Amino acid sequence: MKIHLKSISLITFFSIMTSFVSAQDAKEIVRKAEEKFNGEKSSYSEMSMTIVRPKYQRNIEFKSWSESEGDALTLITAPAKEKGQSFLKSGNNMWTWNPSIQRLVKMPPSMLSQGWMGSDYSNDDILKESSLVKDYSHKITGKEPIDGITCYKIELIPLKETSVIWGKIIIWISEKDYLQLKIEYYDEDNLLVKTHKSSKIMTFDNRNLPSVMEILPANEPGNKTVVTIKAIKFNIKIEPDFFSQQNMKKIK
Repeated sequence: MKIHLKSISLITFFSIMTSFVSAQDAKEIVRKAEEKFNGEKSSYSEMSMTIVRPKYQRNIEFKSWSESEGDALTLITAPAKEKGQSFLKSGNNMWTWNPSIQRLVKMPPSMLSQGWMGSDYSNDDILKESSLVKDYSHKITGKEPIDGITCYKIELIPLKETSVIWGKIIIWISEKDYLQLKIEYYDEDNLLVKTHKSSKIMTFDNRNLPSVMEILPANEPGNKTVVTIKAIKFNIKIEPDFFSQQNMKKIK
């Protein structure tokens, strides 16, 4: 009987340790994937975005700067009608600047889940208010191929003490190069809201990364947003006062 109890205890111990190691590994995989795409310290990118709707298409080009600490600034460079609009996250505050009407507006947290510039790309995607590493628990639920590439399938559940817009995220990260090839976003009722699919791996600043990302809303057939990376630089020097209201009004 004692041997039986000891065996159960050992099984329980190893089960707990396996779960702990798995959680640690999952978080580390997500961290590596985030750092690869966003830079360990900072990044600068130039992207184009095509908003596809059943009756029309619209193209937008923009530049983005971000730091690992969470600050981010995005500038619209085309078309002419929207050119000069900027979006800033500094600390816990988010702002938008419209030069045509000379108006600076503070964005409430409720706007994070809304589509950025009328796209399926959310304000949270652009401004990076939430952190996939810090704001969620992580669990590897298996391995699956995405476009022939073996990926870790990782489930992210928001921590109780954090305030995020998603009830659950499932992310597929390539086993070899830590590429985020697919992400599913779910609401608090566990219903799929949208899917991000990444493809066309290219080299940017000595890193292999997907160059195209499709954002597909779950319940809007015919709608999608395609984001194409034109250039990325990692771990660039950014001045301390760069992420400021003053700079978002004059950045070019």
